[in-house]
Amino acid sequence: MPTGEPQLQDVMTRTEVEADIRETLGLVLSFFNDVPDELIEHEWVAMKTLELGETHIPNKYKELIGIAVSGATRCRYCVYFHSEAARLFGATEEEIAEAALMAKHTMGWSTYLNALDLDYDTFVAEIDQAASYVRSQAAAAAA
Repeated sequence: MPTGEPQLQDVMTRTEVEADIRETLGLVLSFFNDVPDELIEHEWVAMKTLELGETHIPNKYKELIGIAVSGATRCRYCVYFHSEAARLFGATEEEIAEAALMAKHTMGWSTYLNALDLDYDTFVAEIDQAASYVRSQAAAAAA
């Protein structure tokens, strides 16, 4: 009978988690070696679910987002990982380059807007007005 309290789930041992990683990837990536035993299952399940699993965002697009974020944070490990994963999920070299360009473009405008310390409320109102206009134009074109 439900008590309102969260129930403990069966916890996988490190050996079981590593077996699942090996079955999924063909090896246990060495960066998992330093993850504490009490966190290894959580970290693997999160990675497996988000990186490899079917979620609301198609895998190719998640990896292109990962490329953009990795480029912005300047993490060469993540750039490599997300680029290879994007290719595995069907991304073209042109899409990978465009994701990197989108990150550059976003970071550039972010730097500019923040450095000018523009009024945020004015910015939001203008973006809302522009989005509304574009939606109305698209609706008119579809009619």
